[in-house]
Amino acid sequence: MKDKQTVNRRNFLKAGLVGAAAITVIPRHVMGGPGYTAPSDQLTKGIIGVGGMGRGHYEYEGTKLLAICDVDKGHLRDGLAAAGPGVTGYHDFRELLARPDIDVVHIATPPHWHALMAIAAAEAGKDIWCEKPMTRTIGEGIKVVEAVNRHGRMFRLNTWFRFKDNFYGLGTDVKPLKKLIDSGILGWPLKVTVSGITGYDWKFYWSGKTNLKPMPVPEDLDYDMWLGPAPYKPYNPERVHSVFRGYWDYDGGGLGDMGQHYLDPVQYMLGKDDTSPVLVEVDSPQQDPDACGTWRRIEYTYADGCKIILDGENRDKNAAYIEGPNGKVYRGFKSDIPNLQKFIETLPEPEPQIGIFSESVRTRQKFALNEMNGHRSSTIVNLGVVALRLGRSLKYDPVNQVFIDDEEANRMINQPMRSPWTL
Repeated sequence: MKDKQTVNRRNFLKAGLVGAAAITVIPRHVMGGPGYTAPSDQLTKGIIGVGGMGRGHYEYEGTKLLAICDVDKGHLRDGLAAAGPGVTGYHDFRELLARPDIDVVHIATPPHWHALMAIAAAEAGKDIWCEKPMTRTIGEGIKVVEAVNRHGRMFRLNTWFRFKDNFYGLGTDVKPLKKLIDSGILGWPLKVTVSGITGYDWKFYWSGKTNLKPMPVPEDLDYDMWLGPAPYKPYNPERVHSVFRGYWDYDGGGLGDMGQHYLDPVQYMLGKDDTSPVLVEVDSPQQDPDACGTWRRIEYTYADGCKIILDGENRDKNAAYIEGPNGKVYRGFKSDIPNLQKFIETLPEPEPQIGIFSESVRTRQKFALNEMNGHRSSTIVNLGVVALRLGRSLKYDPVNQVFIDDEEANRMINQPMRSPWTL
């Protein structure tokens, strides 16, 4: 970890972040070394994007909100009113990052901004809380991992089922399932089916609209800044705010919105935090080049034969959630293994995880869902997105993180950004 992080115009130009003020940023916990906390024993934070998710995270884990940022004046105005006195509002996220008194930056923007802002925050010496999906492309995720590690930052991705709460629709948290899989009693390889039985149909049909007509940009919205690195498309209210997820330029439909919630715990249970599937197969209608559409089935296969199946249409209503050669586990923690619950009680606990981000920030120990394993579960989402958009099966090299013998797919790993934004 560097002793000093400098945020100035030269550094921002390197990252394509033009126009930042020249300010030397030395976060308080960096000045004091690992484990240092402010005299108040309270970490400070700023939130970028307060139209919805960001405003729901004003208070968490012993932090004090100092600043918020939004490119919509209405969102910013309402966000400041909800925050109360002592909180400063910004239009440009670079001004928020330039404040030396902010420890943690929460990125609650559309996903097409996640990578740029996370990298800029790391360069500014901030620790990072990022909404899901972690990044919109595989290449962006690689760059975030590099930046976070290069600058010695702590990173948290905001999905939590691998370390707390009952997993959607299963009637249990992930820990006993992890213990069961690690025991080997189910055999190997395993197949995990995520479908309507586990709640995935909640936002499955989240799709965009085609042939959008250009409309006047609202006075309160800086649409050019909202687009940022995304290709320019004429304004239409369907593109922004709560419905942006229906367009490939900004997200990946229901798969992008909810996929990491469902796939990250599976990755953890299967012990795949340091790898990715080698094959992705899709069954879907032809996708529109602009608007995300629905799909029927996505199947991922790992090198050892383990599979994850996203059953979008809930075709197999009797499918087990986890199935191995020697047993199955169903919704509600039902199984064909006798005395399953008692058997699990005899098994060793999984390795402990840090589930409170402020603890990670103070101890400088990685959070349970960090930039490394978060990138891998985000990659599962993005593998599916690329296969859907191209309408074909794809082979993937998880070590070099490239598609095999498919240049069109590889061009989607590192997609161009609109000037002046660049990684």
